[in-house]
Amino acid sequence: MQIERTNKEILIRLPSGTDLVGLQRILDYLKFREIASKSEATQEQIDKLSSESKSSWWNKNKSRFVK
Repeated sequence: MQIERTNKEILIRLPSGTDLVGLQRILDYLKFREIASKSEATQEQIDKLSSESKSSWWNKNKSRFVK
């Protein structure tokens, strides 16, 4: 693995045999962190959105888990 910093970006070179699923998970997390760092939402707003999202997901999917 090689890491290089330029004026505008950080370049990471990985071997071609690198696990792409694991790499995609890492990239998704980094993208989340980048987006979250720009957020002006309060923790209360985030908690409310999380609760609403979980509730909505459960209502749509509970029939798959509860027979």
